[in-house]
Amino acid sequence: MTQESSSSSHALIPAEKRGGHSHDRGLLLIGLFKLAKAIFFFCIGVGAIHLLHKDLEDEVMRLALRLRFDPESRFVALLLDKVDLIDAHRLRQISVATFGYSALALTEGVGLLLEKVWAEYLTLLLTISFLPWELYELARRPDWFRLSLLLINLAVLWYLIWLLRRKKLLAAE
Repeated sequence: MTQESSSSSHALIPAEKRGGHSHDRGLLLIGLFKLAKAIFFFCIGVGAIHLLHKDLEDEVMRLALRLRFDPESRFVALLLDKVDLIDAHRLRQISVATFGYSALALTEGVGLLLEKVWAEYLTLLLTISFLPWELYELARRPDWFRLSLLLINLAVLWYLIWLLRRKKLLAAE
């Protein structure tokens, strides 16, 4: 039997019968989503540190020109008004908060990829704790992005509750 046909027949046998462990696709998907969030928030933190001791108004104008926005537009003017409120102390706060959230999402993601029960409970707890804030934000300024985030988190919540209950029932048998 050739190496190729051996590996393809190996793939057709369920993992449980080979003595291996079948990975939960839902946990895999949620874990990958959490890792993507960790990378995103890590990049935000790095960006905040990069902007320390720089003229933020100049940076916004450079970015607007690079993205071919009209520097006189209302959007650029709004950004400049908001950026004027951010000082070095606030940038440090943003970087610390985003690095902390990134570390938390990394912990969740790795734990879920390794199918650790503590990670399932941690993700469940964190997802529940952010729901009031997400509902508030959606009620304050409804848009498709906020609604999508809420629906994704509700799906994660539902799946984790279902999975943990299923595990509990299987353990009781």
